[in-house]
Amino acid sequence: MRFSIYQESKKGGRKSNQDRMGYCFTRDALLMIVADGMGGHLQGDMAAQIAVQTIGSLFQQQATTTLKSPQRFLESAILDAHRQILHYRAANKLAESPRTTIVACVVQSGAAYWAHVGDSRLYWVRTGEIIAQTRDHSKIQSMILQGLASPAEIDTHPDRNKLFNCLGSPEVPTVELSRKMTLQPGDTLFLCTDGLWSAVSDQAISSAFADNTVMRAVPDLIYLALMEAGNEADNVTGMAVSWEGADLNDEQGVSTVAMPLGAITTTIDHLRPSQLEVPHSPMTDSEIERAIDDIRASIRTSNKLMPKV
Repeated sequence: MRFSIYQESKKGGRKSNQDRMGYCFTRDALLMIVADGMGGHLQGDMAAQIAVQTIGSLFQQQATTTLKSPQRFLESAILDAHRQILHYRAANKLAESPRTTIVACVVQSGAAYWAHVGDSRLYWVRTGEIIAQTRDHSKIQSMILQGLASPAEIDTHPDRNKLFNCLGSPEVPTVELSRKMTLQPGDTLFLCTDGLWSAVSDQAISSAFADNTVMRAVPDLIYLALMEAGNEADNVTGMAVSWEGADLNDEQGVSTVAMPLGAITTTIDHLRPSQLEVPHSPMTDSEIERAIDDIRASIRTSNKLMPKV
């Protein structure tokens, strides 16, 4: 595989950054993840962290060197992340479960597959035009589908941030999956949180990738989103990959041709004991360690039980 990839996240006007992101790749498969912890609920940052870490860990276990079924992997891994968040709530005796949105994408064998829950988005850009994007699991999107609102209202409607689908909710989330999408050299896949897409237009997104490398386009879009939103800016996160793009060179691009079988490169950190501890939690250190072991054991069990296709 040959590609260029770049990721960046800014806190904006919020007290903390509850967005999380990361990517992993083997010689023949690439995984990208962006999660947006929901600030209206307790510890959204923890939900986002658990989601990214869970999906990343499963990829590292199963991508040898490709996934047998990217779509099956994405659905099962995202649902497992949901279960890990619920487990974290129970283990820490929280009044409610932390919640997060998620968008993830796998690229292998020259094709892309993506999945999402909530309103973190993926855009597929080709020659300066958006040719596909995810559909938000929001109240305004539902109203548009029912003919109760205009598509022009999607980025400005007062209910645009009201979601009916997320990880960590009492209900099992619905994971929306894409079809197999064949990529062409120069195509860009852009994953971002609502702090970015709600502040900039689709035209600005497509234009940013028309003439710039992903290393330039992503920080430009983040800066634009922060400027447009001003002091009320949400956390802003973006990650983009250019597939065999014209911008690929020895200094910026990635070639996995020389990677040995079994090797994995990742930017996803594993959870540390301190990250799983709730402030003023009545749990002891040994109980926290057991909670961590339970999460890791559950991930391993999910891997073993995942149907083979």
